[in-house]
Amino acid sequence: MAMALTVWLLLLSSLFLLPIYVLAQTNGSVAVGASLSAAGNSSWISPSGDFAFGFRQLENNDLFLLSIWFAKIPDRTIVWYANGDKPAPKGSTVNLTANSGLVLTSPQGDELWKSNQSIAGVVAHGLMNDKGNFVLEDNKSAKLWETFKNPTDTMLPGQIMERGGKLSSRNSETDYSRGRFQLDFQVDGNLVFSAKKPFYSTATTTGTVPGSEGLRLVFNDSGNFYILRVNGGHFIFTGEERAARDYYLRTTLSFDGVLAQYFLPKTSVGNASWAPLWSEPPNICQKINVNSGPGICGYNSICILQADKRPTCECPTGYSLLDPNDPYGSCYPDSKLGCENELNYTKDLYNVEVLANTDWLTSSYVQLNASTADTCSQSCLEDCLCAVAVYSNDTCWKKKFPLSYGREDSTLNSKTFIKFRNDNSTRQVPDDKKSRTTWVHVGSVLLGTSVFVNFILGAAVICLGFFLIFQKKHARFTQNDLDTNLRSFSHKELKEATNGFNEELGKGAFGVVYKGIIQIGSGVQVAVKKLNCVNVQDGEKEFKTELKIIGQTHHKNLVRLVGYCDEGQERLLVYEFLSNGTLASFLFGDEKPSWRQRMEIADGVAKGLLYLHEECSSQIIHCDIKPQNILLDDHYNARISDFGLAKLLMMDQSRTHTAIRGTKGYVAPEWFNSMAITAKVDVYSFGVVLLEIICCRRSVDMENNCEEKAILIDWVYDCYRDGALDAVLDHEVDALDDKTELEKTAMIALWCIQEDPSLRPSMRKVVQMLEGVVEVDVPPCPSPYTRGG
Repeated sequence: MAMALTVWLLLLSSLFLLPIYVLAQTNGSVAVGASLSAAGNSSWISPSGDFAFGFRQLENNDLFLLSIWFAKIPDRTIVWYANGDKPAPKGSTVNLTANSGLVLTSPQGDELWKSNQSIAGVVAHGLMNDKGNFVLEDNKSAKLWETFKNPTDTMLPGQIMERGGKLSSRNSETDYSRGRFQLDFQVDGNLVFSAKKPFYSTATTTGTVPGSEGLRLVFNDSGNFYILRVNGGHFIFTGEERAARDYYLRTTLSFDGVLAQYFLPKTSVGNASWAPLWSEPPNICQKINVNSGPGICGYNSICILQADKRPTCECPTGYSLLDPNDPYGSCYPDSKLGCENELNYTKDLYNVEVLANTDWLTSSYVQLNASTADTCSQSCLEDCLCAVAVYSNDTCWKKKFPLSYGREDSTLNSKTFIKFRNDNSTRQVPDDKKSRTTWVHVGSVLLGTSVFVNFILGAAVICLGFFLIFQKKHARFTQNDLDTNLRSFSHKELKEATNGFNEELGKGAFGVVYKGIIQIGSGVQVAVKKLNCVNVQDGEKEFKTELKIIGQTHHKNLVRLVGYCDEGQERLLVYEFLSNGTLASFLFGDEKPSWRQRMEIADGVAKGLLYLHEECSSQIIHCDIKPQNILLDDHYNARISDFGLAKLLMMDQSRTHTAIRGTKGYVAPEWFNSMAITAKVDVYSFGVVLLEIICCRRSVDMENNCEEKAILIDWVYDCYRDGALDAVLDHEVDALDDKTELEKTAMIALWCIQEDPSLRPSMRKVVQMLEGVVEVDVPPCPSPYTRGG
């Protein structure tokens, strides 16, 4: 009887408590000590139920985003997020604390994000309100922190941005890491659209008239999105109103750089989707500063504006995406294009496709007046340098590869002729762009078959060459010994091409490099390396080594050899010319390159070395990796050059003994210790170069006023050990946006420069660590023997 009475009382008490519990869940208030887990579906709901705060699982993985979203809309559109650059693993929790506000931790207890480094007061509670704003308040209901003051890519009705605020786009529709585009409400009152890489900018308000400067960026409940000026005036993005009481509204900076206001009737959320009300800029395909790289789309791509004012990017006929997973990235020719890859050019190998009203804003090198469409097309076919010709108003503009700022524009009134190869070595790009990825794989098979056939034919020619050499012992080193794709030049041809070896590009231990132009079509720029032949034996050995090694390699991160001269005492090599010079001039100039660009270069160098060490038919040790031997192409991709110091190893040979080679500051310790030389010497040199890429300074700087900073590898390790890596970047804001990547990259470099070669990773593991496939462990002191631990 007593048991039954107890149960009854508990049930009755729970009924009294139920309304209190429901109220706690529907008034939007969250008590200190409350938490949410990334493992469940719980969230903190606003009183109306319109908004929710909690974890959302990212698409196609087991990671979670701490975010705010429209709770009643089927697609649950996200309007704010905390940890886009560092998604939370399953089991992570967010806790509301009194001293630090919201704190997000991993299952292992690592802090992933918190609402503020220092809350100006003690948090009494949190509040998810009906505006979509999550607020931290003290016991007097004063706001200590709020999401409205810390926006990501979206603003909501009732939200105000003060000077210094900004919106940042995400990286893609499903990738919430920081993207390329920003909307900055600058401290001078200008609202500026900008992009990190490439850069474009347009000021919405200029503030040139006193009082016209922007004071606040306002999104009010009537649906108006405007800049309130100092003088009380308004700069309104649209005059059409959609009141927040009848519509769900949001203004979002999309990953493609378009700022747009969207609306959705509250009465039809189940069977309607977001519709754009206005967008800025009206045509982003044309809103570009043409002096600073490609636009919304990558190189050789075409930007097309859709009906919703959002851009899409397409590769023209004869081109495919460099990265099939990046539809907004660069396109690359499916086959060799004229002068860039072949010196024996014939127009019969090519055809053109005609597009209407399409142009690339840059890349023009010839303008033909009083032209016709037919003569424009034929002129491009006959010119190996021409990739595209645009005809309009009796004028023909010929454009060379790479092409940038491609866009479709109905006001152009033009015909565009895109050149592509029509022989059997070129795969045809299907009309249906969606099947492009499949064709990439098919093309790879076809190209692989072609390479195999060329290899068999080349082997036959080489065998014939050896036969002739043995039959005639005094015969000189002949073209039959070389890759059949290399062209033999006379010394006279190269002297004329370089204007008498007049313009020097660089100098090394074995020779001098000159700039030249080979007259084929409109002329092809080349770099001619004239080898020193003071010691004929060493010169010829070096010459043959370079020909055999470089002529048989083919990788996007290696400089390509296109020809040679072997005449009398003259030994010359002809390389492709790379217009952006050496990594040394790029890193150590007056203007510091962006962090992201530097990391892409580091990744390219690592992949080039991986190819030399593991993916060639014979292993190659470069032996002189340094910024002066790394060149940058038109896209600022890293290309390793100068294999003259390389040791060619057979596949079953991993070590070799040789005299010390390389450059002071980059040479591995084993060179000085009479140890066997392996590919790990390149890993060491790469580590030094990686530190130079990180810091944008030379490995040895004896002119530095601070002695402890003179030797880069010692200084960086000291900073890493002391938790002060910010110092090596001179507090560079762009790089310090993601301190985790900085620390990871520095740790990789420190592993590479270990004195003990066995501790250094292979280049394959280096690439995997750079790409995040393999975790990076804490490195030991690189020089324990000389530094005492």
